Amino acid sequence: MADTLNSPTAADPAAVPRVLVLANAYSYRLEPFLAAAAKIGVAVVRGLDVPPAHVRAADDVLGLDFRDADRAVRQVRAYAARHPLAAILPTDDATVLLAARLGEALGLRHNAVASAEAARDKLQMRLALQAAGQRVPSFAAFTVDQPVAAIVAAVAARIGYPCVVKPTCLSGSRGVIRANNAAELAAAVERVRRLLAPLRQTTLLIEGYLPGREYALEGLLSAGQLHVLALFDKPDPLEGPYFEETIYVTPSRADPAAQAALTACVAEAAAVLGLREGAVHGEARLNDQGAWLLEVAGRSIGGLCGQTLRFTHSASVTLEELILRQALGRPVADVARERQAGGVMMIPIPAAGTLVGIVGEAAARAVPGVESVTITAPLHYPLVPLPEGESYLGFIIARGATPEAVEAALRQAHRALHFEIEPPLA
Repeated sequence: MADTLNSPTAADPAAVPRVLVLANAYSYRLEPFLAAAAKIGVAVVRGLDVPPAHVRAADDVLGLDFRDADRAVRQVRAYAARHPLAAILPTDDATVLLAARLGEALGLRHNAVASAEAARDKLQMRLALQAAGQRVPSFAAFTVDQPVAAIVAAVAARIGYPCVVKPTCLSGSRGVIRANNAAELAAAVERVRRLLAPLRQTTLLIEGYLPGREYALEGLLSAGQLHVLALFDKPDPLEGPYFEETIYVTPSRADPAAQAALTACVAEAAAVLGLREGAVHGEARLNDQGAWLLEVAGRSIGGLCGQTLRFTHSASVTLEELILRQALGRPVADVARERQAGGVMMIPIPAAGTLVGIVGEAAARAVPGVESVTITAPLHYPLVPLPEGESYLGFIIARGATPEAVEAALRQAHRALHFEIEPPLA
């Protein structure tokens, strides 16, 4: 690997940078970061969302309560006094705000806390974009204790149909429901209200439905400048009533003008929110009126989807390697996505119940172009589909000469899989 990609070697331990990676203890994202760090000579400290008393004393792991930011700041400051940290990386939406707080406390490169909050909260994001003159759908906020009839009347007067009900602080399309009329809206509000009750969230965002194709952008921000790593097509229509994401394929088949509009949409939104550093994941829709931002997050793509992306320099480079490099102030503009097309299918949960059997894994893996089939849902595990659920059955990764070939391989592999699900007891 070229010198620009190299870090200090382990022969000089004092020169090895140490990075704190924040994650749930069972996060899919931890292992790729650990592998990338080992490859480029970076020491990783795992900041895990577990009670500190449950974590063994070690220099490479910290037990943190992600819901008690003040205590986490004190813990990380004390740790950094003994073991200086070069960067702090979030891995998902639950860690973005804490990463900003910790970066601010330690004087490291970071996004402002207010920017992290705005990117995490869909209502704050819409208000900020609207105030900056960006294109946004009609929207209104409601509290879960408002009468449903009052909400329906307000939506009819201010937004119209079809509309979309969204929790403000959940990810992965959880709780997102399309309503085409008053009856569907009332049912959607009640359903999301039940979902939010145990989560202690009280705000609903309801906005006009945006027609058009959906895309995802993966990039890195450095001093506010966006470096696009990949633009993904989402070939399934995603028209509701729920919005379960399934297939991502890159490079995008959109024409150059459309790709430029989508990139500008995400870059402008990140700038409005004040995001300036680190990984950024944007979602947008494109229709006859142009590109519309759905959301932009100050973290990288979730689940195992990052395995779709490989980059070339003088050797193959992973997404996690690039994120680590950028966090340490090393150049990333000289790295480009590989020429081969790639894609992922997030295997959807077809019905509620208990997973009791899986058939066809070997056949799915044998499909030409399929690189891996990873079933992440364990047997005898209760399955909850969207809009209440927050997970998938697993991930299929494929590569090929063209985006069309990759999409076909993903769909063929998915057809080969059969999941035996025992219905829930009444």
